[in-house]
Amino acid sequence: MPQKTTPGTLYIVSTPIGNLEDITLRAIRILKEVTTIAAEDTRQTGKLLAHFQINTPMTSYHDFNKEGKTPVFIQRMQKGDSFALVSDAGTPSISDPGYYLIRTALSKDIPVCPIPGPVALIAALSVSGLPTDRFVFEGFLARKKGKRDKQLEALKDEPRTLIFYESPYRIISLLNAILTLLGDREIVIARELTKLHEETIKGSVSQVLNDLKTKKFRGEASIVVEGYRPKKQSQT
Repeated sequence: MPQKTTPGTLYIVSTPIGNLEDITLRAIRILKEVTTIAAEDTRQTGKLLAHFQINTPMTSYHDFNKEGKTPVFIQRMQKGDSFALVSDAGTPSISDPGYYLIRTALSKDIPVCPIPGPVALIAALSVSGLPTDRFVFEGFLARKKGKRDKQLEALKDEPRTLIFYESPYRIISLLNAILTLLGDREIVIARELTKLHEETIKGSVSQVLNDLKTKKFRGEASIVVEGYRPKKQSQT
């Protein structure tokens, strides 16, 4: 028999990044058994809960209300309530809200339990064809060009595979910056992973930029970039 949820525990529950079939049986059970589900967007999570006939009460939890709601959640868990934290898609606290609540819970000796599942960066890396044994995840870079460029410059000699997230509105700007600052490296752009219009675009940065001229890019993307490779000096 599966173990029941433990009172006073915070569960970090991964949810599908697109295809609802990617949710785990354990995630469904935990979402049904906890006292409350703390969701980044209750409307988005509500669709997931309705699909799997989960009737657990929900409350919103995001960057704009975390400081007010965290103490309330902590107090309830100290009294024995169990919470499931979910983001809109994927694994909470990976470029999503959750870090603040998790850190606070740990500081109060509240058990924090991972319920593993999908995460976009790993899905993108797994199909990239680039080295997967060592990689660096940078998430979303700064919006302001100057700060973003400094972040990229700090990575120019990084030998590990680089992974970024980016919105469809800034992806061309980011690719141009990568081309200028890191060079014409091999990259992979993965978008709409596990969804109907899933797409991966592979090639050098310049090739991908050329391909995107004729495409209307939709949805946030995972960008996987080849790490720094020293050029071999020719022997004379």
